[in-house]
Amino acid sequence: MSDSFCPDCKKQTEVAFDHSAGDTVCTECGLVLEAHSVDETSEWRTFANESNDNDPVRVGGPTNPLLTDGGLSTVIAKPNGAQGEFLSSSLGRWQNRGSNPDRSLILAFRTIANMADRLGLVATIKDRANEIYKKVEDLKSIRGRNQDAILAACLYIACRQEDRPRTVKEICSVANGATKKEIGRAKEFIVKQLEVEMGQSMEMGTIHAGDFLRRFCSTLGMNNQAVKAAQEAVHRSEALDIRRSPISIAAAVIYMITQLSEDKKPLKDISLATGVAEGTIRNSYKDLHPYAARLIPNNYAKEEDLKNLCTP
Repeated sequence: MSDSFCPDCKKQTEVAFDHSAGDTVCTECGLVLEAHSVDETSEWRTFANESNDNDPVRVGGPTNPLLTDGGLSTVIAKPNGAQGEFLSSSLGRWQNRGSNPDRSLILAFRTIANMADRLGLVATIKDRANEIYKKVEDLKSIRGRNQDAILAACLYIACRQEDRPRTVKEICSVANGATKKEIGRAKEFIVKQLEVEMGQSMEMGTIHAGDFLRRFCSTLGMNNQAVKAAQEAVHRSEALDIRRSPISIAAAVIYMITQLSEDKKPLKDISLATGVAEGTIRNSYKDLHPYAARLIPNNYAKEEDLKNLCTP
């Protein structure tokens, strides 16, 4: 029970909720304060066939507009027991006779979802990757190509378009055996095919070093002060004419920041966390070193520390 104001009693009274009728009733005078209310709480009744199945959900998943039937097709499960085997053999044959045109799409979407979950990506990126794959699949131009590389490339493009980019190496780590070169080729192929179909260039989003920085710093276990200093340095580096990839700049900035702190990170650890080769980090650091005084925030390092910063 709970309290509510009753207009007949002219005061706060205890009210009771009649679940069968959806009415809220005053317990003192019996006045119906609210009628036909909708119970928005979860329904925890189970409709499972087996007694040991405690799944409380009796509704299906959401509809998928990318599938022919909206993803609401019926699948006959195989029951237990001799009678179940008989039903399965008869009903199963009828089910198999009707081929599902979306079977390949469902498997592809499931693979994309698994890769996205392993990378900790949000649902909007999964949906965008599914849309990209559906467009390419409708063009009938991916037959005979590496399916794992195509799916990984769709996820890479989706991350770019949703302004949550991931490196090719990160995508490759969950791509079921597809190499970086294969994913790169698949990405170029998909972009080319969709640009021809749309008749215009495909928007991929701009990559900035700051897009990767916080994730790299977290992997290296850097403290909050060092992370803020690195973010500020990366932001200031955008005004410089440093012709290096954003990932290389992020790695070089992390190396520079950690050299000014007590918790110095070996170049090998930074290379493992960022996926950038040690030689590339050194060369990028060499390009950034002359601008160290402009990049490093004043509250993070003193001028003397900057002078003592190791030369490349």
